[in-house]
Amino acid sequence: MNIKKTLLCVTAAALLAGSLAACSQKSVSSAQRTGYESAYDISYDDTGEISFESAMPVALNASGKSAAGSAIPLPENRKWVITMNLTAETEDLDAALTQLSAKIQELNGYVESQSITGSSTASRSRYAYLTIRVPAEQVDQFAEDVSGMTNLVSTSRRVEDITLSYTDTEGRLNALKTEEARLLELMEQAETMSDLLDIEERLTEVRYQLENYTSTLRLYDNQVDYATVELRVNEVEKYTPAEQRGFWQKITDGLSDSIVDLGHAIVDFISWLIIDLPYLLVIALLAWLATALTRRCLRRKKAKKQAKEEKKETEEK
Repeated sequence: MNIKKTLLCVTAAALLAGSLAACSQKSVSSAQRTGYESAYDISYDDTGEISFESAMPVALNASGKSAAGSAIPLPENRKWVITMNLTAETEDLDAALTQLSAKIQELNGYVESQSITGSSTASRSRYAYLTIRVPAEQVDQFAEDVSGMTNLVSTSRRVEDITLSYTDTEGRLNALKTEEARLLELMEQAETMSDLLDIEERLTEVRYQLENYTSTLRLYDNQVDYATVELRVNEVEKYTPAEQRGFWQKITDGLSDSIVDLGHAIVDFISWLIIDLPYLLVIALLAWLATALTRRCLRRKKAKKQAKEEKKETEEK
């Protein structure tokens, strides 16, 4: 049994199966997306994100609902990641944080990170920045609760469709599981220690990739199940009416949102790089081999040409 050839065939079959599954799922998702765009008048950008401001020409309140109070529907059977940015004011920061903590627990959410800047001895100079995770179906309710506890100065909502990334990862995971099962069968059929070591080496690589893809799916599930709320609470002596927000306040809020978006983009890029690293390495290896073979052929042709010229010169002499 030529175990090395068999291993190559198994690996190639797994890669092909993963690619075909991903392409098939992407085609289905693209068809579904076209239907959703028509039904809901949603426009997607290159990253798969939508903005309610551009997708839904209606005025939204702090909870992301229309002025009439009806919730904006999201198409079902898709993987949506919801991020909400809120800026609020309060006259008593400690009391507001206590109320927020109780409400987060009531909604079965949790605080992912929290920081408080400023001194309690200073006159209303403190502010808190919280990253909060709440069940996606409760994010509108939470925004309404924040509006009731504080003076909500600004709000924005971002929705990202990660269905394509999710199905692509899921397809590759299933392909690797198939390869793992086949490798276990080959291990039982191994006739030599060398064959056994080759199979174990490949099996270790497959299981490492399985762990990465499984971890990525768990991360996606968490992002879909729990919306992210980036909340800044400023302690003030007097509330600022929304219509009197100044130029610098708008710039500060916009800059804060941009920093949050940049952080999400960096995380998404790193996740993509880790997930696709094995495939990128295979592509790089093939490219290197092709380049090396091309250079070798060119050197041989050049050497033959030089040899002919030298032979011709010798004969002429």
